[in-house]
Amino acid sequence: MIGSIKKMFSSADQESFSGPSKPDISREKSAQLYEKAKQYFPGGVNSPVRAFKSVHGVPLFIEKGDGCLIWDADGNEFIDFCCSWGPLILGHNNEKVREGVTAALQNGMSFGAPTALENELAELILKNNRFIEKIRFVSSGTEAVMSAIRLARGYTNKDKIIKFEGCYHGHSDSLLVKAGSGLVTFGETSSAGVPKSFAEETIVIPLNDRKAVEEAFAQFKDQVAAVIIEGIPANNGLLIQEKEYIHFLREITQQNNALLIFDEVITGFRLGFEGAAAYYDVHPDIITYGKIIGGGMPVGAYGASSEIMSRISPDGNVYQAGTLSGNPIAMAAGIAQLTVLKSGVYKSLNSKATSFVEALQRFVSAKNYKVKIFSVGSIFWMAFTDKDHIRTASDIDPQSMEKYKVMHRELLNRGIYFGPSGYEVGFVSHAHTKTDLEKAKRAIFESLEVVFRHGN
Repeated sequence: MIGSIKKMFSSADQESFSGPSKPDISREKSAQLYEKAKQYFPGGVNSPVRAFKSVHGVPLFIEKGDGCLIWDADGNEFIDFCCSWGPLILGHNNEKVREGVTAALQNGMSFGAPTALENELAELILKNNRFIEKIRFVSSGTEAVMSAIRLARGYTNKDKIIKFEGCYHGHSDSLLVKAGSGLVTFGETSSAGVPKSFAEETIVIPLNDRKAVEEAFAQFKDQVAAVIIEGIPANNGLLIQEKEYIHFLREITQQNNALLIFDEVITGFRLGFEGAAAYYDVHPDIITYGKIIGGGMPVGAYGASSEIMSRISPDGNVYQAGTLSGNPIAMAAGIAQLTVLKSGVYKSLNSKATSFVEALQRFVSAKNYKVKIFSVGSIFWMAFTDKDHIRTASDIDPQSMEKYKVMHRELLNRGIYFGPSGYEVGFVSHAHTKTDLEKAKRAIFESLEVVFRHGN
């Protein structure tokens, strides 16, 4: 078996990488900036994962990005697979997006009033997405999900929400909860400052467990407003669910007069123009989107049928507002990015990502390394495991993160930027060239050899 796998390698894949660890890159300027930042911000950062607590060294302060490359304050250059956590599907500083933003800037940056750009982006989305009929723009994915939850409660006149362990939906109070001690229990707060009474309106159950979903609906009969799930859970590893399970969720919510919410902040417009809804061929009741619809600018959205969206103020009694909603600069960036995506990027992008992932998997299989690369579309996740499938958070071995920690350091020293946590997924962008991906593969091969040679 191993022999046949080796024959599948390209010549580059067959090389042996037995060199030592690379010397650490300089982080002197980043370290100085970090020390200064700690005087101003909690932990020195404005979002926790940026603190590099799960990997080696101080966080890198990024100065510039172009194409698939980023440069830090010390002048180190990296091939970037984080892509601002996903939305930069066309890469950094894309020319079309930059031109759209520059043109919009000439007319002002914010009005707190309607603009034609909102209509243009909405039309572009709605005319090419069969799953939603009306949309509301907001300023972040967290805000989109928070608003979707409120809409679901207002539409159904029910209070409880079912979410899944391992899915992250932003930091709103209703969803910043973890599982309780039983199979089907009220959620427990996972952050100080979230009232227990808020958490008790959220039921947290394991992913990929039909019985738990059935028991939740039986235990809280006629109380569940909605079930919310990431289109494909990608905030805690890449937990790809089987199509049959997603269709089961659609059926049981309909049977219990509850709504199904797809949180597509990561998967929306990343897997394809219609996201995970099309991937699974299922019609959620409400879908939320994130920064990808703004070319990386701060923006989000939620959409549903005209009937459900009619409950949103000013048409209905579910209140939601935002001064910066539909910001013209974000709308212009989104129009530019989605226009390029609509022109036929996905086929070549997904093919490029598949070839990249397959080469990585061939290498680790031939080396008999305990690594699996899970992927869907242009999203991938490297897991230090021998399991063929990881569908739940509990399937992830926390000890494996020590291997990721070593790999992350080795990759940085070789000019490759992955997210600073082994639970984070990676993204291939339209800007990654064949040459970039070949360089990245070699760096990953070398880094993995360091990881396993030292028995970590």
